[in-house]
Amino acid sequence: MNPASGALLSLAYILGLLSTAILGFPIRAVSWEQYILLVIGFGVLGLLAAITLPRFWRTGPRPRLWLATGIVAALAVISFQMRIPQPASNEISKFVDLANGAVQGQVVTVQGKVESIPRQTRNQRSQFWLQAKQLNEIQGRDDNAAVSQGVRGQLYVTVPLLQATGLYPGQRIAITGLLYAPLPPKNPGAFDFQAYLARQGAFAGLSGLQITNYDPMPTKLWGWWKLRVRILRAQVRWLGSPTGQLVSTMVLGRRAVDLPYEIRDEFIAAGLAHVLAASGFHISLILGLVLGFTRRMSGRSQFIIGLSTLLIYVGLTGLQPSVMRAAIMGLGALIALLTQRKTKPLGSLLIAATILLLWNPLWIWDLGFELSFLATLGLLVTAPPLIKQLDWLPPALASLIAVPLAASLWTLPLQLYVFYTFAPYSLAVNIICTPLIALISIGGVLSAVTALILPLVGSTIAWFLEYPVQLLVWLVGFFNELPGSQVTVGKISLIQLLLLYGILCLSFINHKWRRRWWLVVLIGVTLVIIPVWQTKLAQFQVTVLATAQEQVLVIQDQGKVTLVNSGEGETVTFTVLPFLQQQGVNQIDWAVAFDSESRLRSGWLEMLKTLPIKNFYDTFQEQPVSSGSVTSSEARTFLSQLASAVQSRQGNYQRVSLGKEMPVGSTIMKLINTEPPVLQLQINNQTWLLLGKLAPDAQKELVKTNNLPLTEVLWFSGKSLTLELLQALQPKVVIASSNTLDPNTAQLLLESEIIFYFTGRDGAIQWTPHDGFETTLEVINKDAPLL
Repeated sequence: MNPASGALLSLAYILGLLSTAILGFPIRAVSWEQYILLVIGFGVLGLLAAITLPRFWRTGPRPRLWLATGIVAALAVISFQMRIPQPASNEISKFVDLANGAVQGQVVTVQGKVESIPRQTRNQRSQFWLQAKQLNEIQGRDDNAAVSQGVRGQLYVTVPLLQATGLYPGQRIAITGLLYAPLPPKNPGAFDFQAYLARQGAFAGLSGLQITNYDPMPTKLWGWWKLRVRILRAQVRWLGSPTGQLVSTMVLGRRAVDLPYEIRDEFIAAGLAHVLAASGFHISLILGLVLGFTRRMSGRSQFIIGLSTLLIYVGLTGLQPSVMRAAIMGLGALIALLTQRKTKPLGSLLIAATILLLWNPLWIWDLGFELSFLATLGLLVTAPPLIKQLDWLPPALASLIAVPLAASLWTLPLQLYVFYTFAPYSLAVNIICTPLIALISIGGVLSAVTALILPLVGSTIAWFLEYPVQLLVWLVGFFNELPGSQVTVGKISLIQLLLLYGILCLSFINHKWRRRWWLVVLIGVTLVIIPVWQTKLAQFQVTVLATAQEQVLVIQDQGKVTLVNSGEGETVTFTVLPFLQQQGVNQIDWAVAFDSESRLRSGWLEMLKTLPIKNFYDTFQEQPVSSGSVTSSEARTFLSQLASAVQSRQGNYQRVSLGKEMPVGSTIMKLINTEPPVLQLQINNQTWLLLGKLAPDAQKELVKTNNLPLTEVLWFSGKSLTLELLQALQPKVVIASSNTLDPNTAQLLLESEIIFYFTGRDGAIQWTPHDGFETTLEVINKDAPLL
């Protein structure tokens, strides 16, 4: 087989794997019938290509090769489907209590083997993977006997920080906690925890309360994790935390080191995520150092030492796809050095991708693998033309500009598709920080190698990196503080993504387009901006977000955004901001603080760190309390902080007067009552009434003392509604922001023939003038039990 035929078959295999996106993978589950249709489709395409293409392309591949490409693509789909993790018959997830269709946490004790080093989560808990072996229920389900039997499967485990101290891979432990099944995302743009676990071969989680060693071992098992810990301890010894952890991450990658989220988020926001990922840069750096130190040795010795170094580094980083891709290409370079032949970088990249995808076809949807492949492709095909275009600059400076620009051009479309944002200053940050990154990486590698032999000497080498690391962190923070450091574009479609990469491929194939790279960039920007702009101008949408216990509502009106309530800080981080990013929101035009509890207002300060608010309306009204009231003092202090935070970002802060109508874009807002809080919104000729947490007695009193308007949509906390309130309001639709709905209220709504939704069952609820109400989660049975 000649190289061209091999390349064609490799591309067919990769295309076959990518075609699973047509079926909706990895966004949704795909049936085996759909896979069969796709396999048959590739077989038919291969047959048609074998019959027709040779007639028009006489110098091209022979018919049997075209037929082989169709077969290879079909086999790729079959291989992909066979490797998708499926729960076994005794999978631990099958013992999750799915009482009446709603996931209920149940107290169990699980015995198993620790599979990973514990890592700290954003919720200040420790997380690790556990290979489950034995399940013991503390209490039986539905009055049945408690289960106690052997099980299989990986568990996503979180425990309190102190409980995970001293855990290591291979250790056998028992954990008592709540067993649960992951749910699909309830809000647009939210992290799909269920899909994430499924990609790891896990279908259940355990919120641990207590850990006990049921089979303590006299000596710890050996593993790569021991070497990682040795390196990390040496570099943290004198650099401290998080500086030492940052150096270790820049050497081993963030999957191998537990770097604090604050530092990680700063680097990602600045466009330096690749600095924290073990990649081809590290492989090139390490191989360069090894070959430099062994340049006087024979080619065979250099090959053996280089290969050993690659294997050790891959083991230390934890078999990450991006590192393995770079290692295979590095191996190709070593073979070329040994045989004294030249390598073809594009061929090496294709071979590396094919080998890895043969090993694990599911890596085709691993984001790290995709970004690594695209960045390398950009360096190979786009960086050289860019350097030629910049020949008026010194060669070193031209390379310094061309390399990050080429990598960014090829990775940016995928980043927009997945994360919806980009960092405008990322190119400048990369150019300025590259010398520092190279210095710290070289020093970190030397420190790591030395620490494996002499930890104290490794710590000494790492200590010299303190000021370069501090300067790097300062530069990252400086650029993140600049206006417009993050621009949110919103979700782009799959068609836009394919068009963007089609243009990039055209610029690689066609020399004329390659010379006009600026035109390629302009067309790409147009493909992204114009559809987003048109969508925003025509959009009118109201969204009730699904939260644990807060009421949060977003109104999008022709590019203008109104946010009612923020919730707590975690709600802002995990629910509100991801939704706004997916929608392409870069500022909030009107914000309304409707919650009366200070705890439920804490998210506004977190929100203002990311998005500016032009107009902030606060419905809080101070109650007549004693002058020495602690609650009143705390409330005034928080309101002062909130007003200062809004004004520091050139926003306008003002209190809402009781009974006064105020325009919020095209929506009219009116505060009907302060305590308990009641807010009226006139949205597109519909009256929405927002109720805070009202006890039944308070609802009856509200009906007596207030002239409540007739309401199309009633939005409340989900606790309970009285018949008197429903008769006074006569709503057509009722929405509850709650994981559960009060059974008596549900029965009352059914008897009154009122349409109702609640976020615990339906997820986020959206309303548009054209489509009416739609839910995020597909509910098969609307009459399913509500608890």
